[in-house]
Amino acid sequence: MRTFYSPHHIVHDPAALHEPDSPHSVVYYSEIARRGLIMHDAVQAAGLGDILPPDDFGLEPILEVHRHDMVAFLQTAHERMVAETGRTVALPETFSVGGRPRHKPVSLWGQMGLYCFDAGSPIFAGTWEAAYWSAQTALNAAAWVLTGQERLAYALCRPPGHHAAADLYGGFCYLNNTAVAGQWLVEAGQRVAILDLDYHHGNGTQEIFYGRGDVFTCSLHADPFHEYPFYWGFADEYGTGAGENHNFNFPLPLGTQEPAYMTTLAEALRRIRAFVPDSLIVAFGADTLTDDPVGGFKLTPASYGRMGAKIAALNLPTIIIQEGGYLLSQLGECVVSFLQGVEAG
Repeated sequence: MRTFYSPHHIVHDPAALHEPDSPHSVVYYSEIARRGLIMHDAVQAAGLGDILPPDDFGLEPILEVHRHDMVAFLQTAHERMVAETGRTVALPETFSVGGRPRHKPVSLWGQMGLYCFDAGSPIFAGTWEAAYWSAQTALNAAAWVLTGQERLAYALCRPPGHHAAADLYGGFCYLNNTAVAGQWLVEAGQRVAILDLDYHHGNGTQEIFYGRGDVFTCSLHADPFHEYPFYWGFADEYGTGAGENHNFNFPLPLGTQEPAYMTTLAEALRRIRAFVPDSLIVAFGADTLTDDPVGGFKLTPASYGRMGAKIAALNLPTIIIQEGGYLLSQLGECVVSFLQGVEAG
């Protein structure tokens, strides 16, 4: 199995904002550079195959998914913040709520609140570079599988992406790596299924493909009545227009353990099989682990191996794209367990 990994991810590190005495720091700034290093070292130590840096597919695949104005904002937000205020971190203080406004503000502060939907996604000097190469990492994994080099590839993406919509970023996510890879595969003639296994609903991925019939999206996640992202991910969101019955959400109660999770996963896999996709993208998050600081399920490291084996039984060309997972002491073990399960299955 080939792993794609970009060392550029370390230039975006919210650990710099960690406040030891703040109860919010562990939640808002859990997505730190050490995560990527831990996962890389665990995959390497497990001997799962080559780990290579991604080639550059350019900006065009990103712009096929994300609006040009948001991408331009992400590219320039830090530079503008420094020039206008002297601050070195761009965080919104006002948010656009109650529907998208008719007019786009010129002010940097107004644009931050227009494109960002939470306070946990700071922009540093290296954020665009890290997000850009995270998307390239996903594209390389998709291309590797599409060209038939192997039927399985792992994109060790950081920062993650599944909360980023066409014109919104948030939830530690700036560009939607899963959607960028999925769209690229569609343009190559593939029917694509996306299975999101992060603890939190992939609202950005859902939004991007919600009206389309060429991509099938399925997500297992914490019930948004009680958990982030709160406003998306309910069981009655099935898609619209050409995308009707191409989106299925499986919200699960807090405290969900492996037996109930596996039963739900089997139903999601049944629906994916019925779609008859050419390829599968798995947006994998290890924040479903017991005691994850931003999670609330009760899976174990061994659970991930069993999950991986069930997914492998679909016998589809599969791209695994890394999303969440924040219990650093067990993160590497969980990722390796999942990858080994898919590979052995």
